[in-house]
Amino acid sequence: MSAEDDRWLRDPHSFHGRLEMRPLESKVLRGNPLGDPHIREVPVYVPPQGATQELPVVFLLVGFTGRPQSLLDTHPWQGGVVQGLDRAMAAGEHPPHILVMPDAWTRLGGSQYVNGEATGRYEDYVADELVAWVDEHYPTNGSRAVVGKSSGGFGALHLAMHRPGVFQACASIAGDCHFEYGYASDFLNALRGLEAHGRDVDQFLATFADGFDLSGDGHAVLNTVAMAACYSGGELPFDLGTGARREEVWERWLAFDPVVACERHADALRGLDLLYLEAGKADEFHLQFGLRVLTRRLTTLGIPHEHVEFEGGHFGLNARYPQVLCRVTEALTARST
Repeated sequence: MSAEDDRWLRDPHSFHGRLEMRPLESKVLRGNPLGDPHIREVPVYVPPQGATQELPVVFLLVGFTGRPQSLLDTHPWQGGVVQGLDRAMAAGEHPPHILVMPDAWTRLGGSQYVNGEATGRYEDYVADELVAWVDEHYPTNGSRAVVGKSSGGFGALHLAMHRPGVFQACASIAGDCHFEYGYASDFLNALRGLEAHGRDVDQFLATFADGFDLSGDGHAVLNTVAMAACYSGGELPFDLGTGARREEVWERWLAFDPVVACERHADALRGLDLLYLEAGKADEFHLQFGLRVLTRRLTTLGIPHEHVEFEGGHFGLNARYPQVLCRVTEALTARST
């Protein structure tokens, strides 16, 4: 990194290391179906150790409706995730690594980090473009992990399965899995929410764009519509009149479900140095139970993994990052020594 790189610095006096916000003009996101920007700022944190040595990289994926900028707060009393990690690495309390926070936002609230025919090529954006771009601009040592929470946790699993060899460690914090529990239980709420908009998804989205109100059944509708865009080209997996399951569409969703996909991608998961999975015991979206289904399937397939359940629910999950990031960085560091 040269002095010219200082133009990308964010809050340089708030960090011991460097937080940069370089723009990346994506070729694979250009012309995406939703018309979302193809030029994205990429927050990248490099700890003080990055000035003298090459380091492992952790790609940190935010959840549905989130953007990585939410992790960058430098308020003196309520600093964000990156500031906390910066202080821990500077004090030698956390193994050093480069932290990359992809922006995979869409106007529906997220992309699930998949290549969706109705959203865009977000898997390719992260695993191809961003990985190569980070290696070009930062002092990396070739070891990488992918970590995320909620939809980001799903994205971490998806990328680890679909891009063997790109990432050597994977951690999912309350990631979407066993879709029958996490998604299907909300379908009737989404259907009820659509009734107020004439059962018309476009009408709902137009109303939502006026005020971004997710109260009542709003979140259930938006989440279901967004997942349909990611998994089934925008087709909803239920009948808009009765709520009856459209099995042919639902099967397209299930192809993405980690509980199903892990069978097709078992070798990729076995090749990881670390597969770490956790959820809160009181998760409001039932992901603790979905995770138990997933871990049983992994055990049956002979895929090594760590399964943790912590006290708490689905919200306030940023507090889980320090412990999880430490665990995956230890795995990457052990690989490079």
